Amino acid sequence: MRHSLEPGARRTRGVPGCTAIIIRKRSQNLNCLHVFPLQEWKSLEILAHIKTRKQAAVTMSKRKAKDSHLTVGDCVSQAQRLLRDRFCRQQLPAGPAGVEPQHKHLLELLRRTAVHGESNSVLIVGPRGAGKTMLLNCVLKELLEDSEVKKNVLLVQLNGLLQTDDRVALKEITRQLQLENVVGDKVFGSFAENLAFLLEALKKGDRSSSRPVLFILDEFDLFAHHKNQTLLYNLFDISQSAQTPVAVVGLTCRLDVLELLEKRVKSRFSHRQIHLLSPLGFERYLHCVRQQLSLPPDVPERRFSQEWNASVEALCEDKMAEAALKKHFNSSKDFRSLHMLLMLALSRVTVSNPTIRPADLLEASRLCTADAKANIVHGLSILELCLIIAMKHLNDIYDGEPFNFQMVHNEFKKFIQRKSHSVHNFEKPVVIKAFEHLQQLELIRSVDGSSATKTQKEYQLMKLLLGHGQIMEALQKYPQCPTDVKQWAVSSFG
Repeated sequence: MRHSLEPGARRTRGVPGCTAIIIRKRSQNLNCLHVFPLQEWKSLEILAHIKTRKQAAVTMSKRKAKDSHLTVGDCVSQAQRLLRDRFCRQQLPAGPAGVEPQHKHLLELLRRTAVHGESNSVLIVGPRGAGKTMLLNCVLKELLEDSEVKKNVLLVQLNGLLQTDDRVALKEITRQLQLENVVGDKVFGSFAENLAFLLEALKKGDRSSSRPVLFILDEFDLFAHHKNQTLLYNLFDISQSAQTPVAVVGLTCRLDVLELLEKRVKSRFSHRQIHLLSPLGFERYLHCVRQQLSLPPDVPERRFSQEWNASVEALCEDKMAEAALKKHFNSSKDFRSLHMLLMLALSRVTVSNPTIRPADLLEASRLCTADAKANIVHGLSILELCLIIAMKHLNDIYDGEPFNFQMVHNEFKKFIQRKSHSVHNFEKPVVIKAFEHLQQLELIRSVDGSSATKTQKEYQLMKLLLGHGQIMEALQKYPQCPTDVKQWAVSSFG
């Protein structure tokens, strides 16, 4: 087998069976001859090969570093990608800080239900971002670490945004308790009978005891808007009786939530409330903004990273930017809301403006606080806008009482008779179509029960879902709005 040799190395020749290698080395201007056995030479050759490869790799990396200066556009794209990833995948802490008494109280309540079969009900109240869900998740995690509890306890989680009425909520309870086959095609006389049947089906084999059930009601205040509050009544009623161990935990951001409950529901609630307040101050909030916007030191283009971080410091010290952040802080201390604000500001960074400026933050704040319904009004036709103004006048005249299409049409016709040169006199079917479009956009809605009757469309009672301020603000920003229409809007009672 032949082996490649380093420059200055040669095999001995002319000697049969030679197993040595002679290497000529230059050391202190002297030529030295070193003789190695062949086996040792193989090891030396491998080491020399590795050394040569390392030197080549170092040379290549230096050359690549020299030639890999990113353009401003590449740096901006890289920064946006890194920060977007940070905003979208932000890891939340394991638990909220400074709520040890609340944690202990809630854990004790749920443990009494899970271990001792004692029914309870409690409300966790606090603003968005205060850590209500995080606190509950920490307590549940600690509670379910006990294998016996985990095997025995059943968990039902409902959300007021998803379960919009009691029928949907009952279906979801059945699904989460895995009792679809037990219920089958049975017909129940009432909600209470259906719920009692579900809980009865959860009893153990000896039929003397039931498995504890924890009901978690997120957005609790929305369940109070369900007709007759049947779900809340029955859950609180069961929690007051001894038939099944049940814990009802509600989460809400409304401090006046008890005022929403009917008297019969309120009387069955234990009136236990756990209040959470966000401990976050504005200085800490500003520090979090700096952290969220700063680039790490290990990005490829260090100079761009340093300039970016310096611009972030300047941004946080700017008075206009600080005012925008303070306004956002006062409206919501939720970090999800902050990430949305920073994401909008980040999207305005371009090659010509490679850093976030105070103007970008102000525009992002304006978009975050923009009124969605007022924005919808900007896209309405002049006819639809006139109908909205007619409804506004009817609200002013009748003090917010419901109206129907015929009343709106009469008000619109009065305006047309006075200002026929400003707005075209549309046929009634066209006006009806515009009225229906407003209903589809959810700017108006039918009063409960009126659509279920056999009343003609023109006489169904409706309610306007826009406030006076929203209408006037939308009119000011409406493109090329006729002057007569604006004057009609500000005039008293049409």
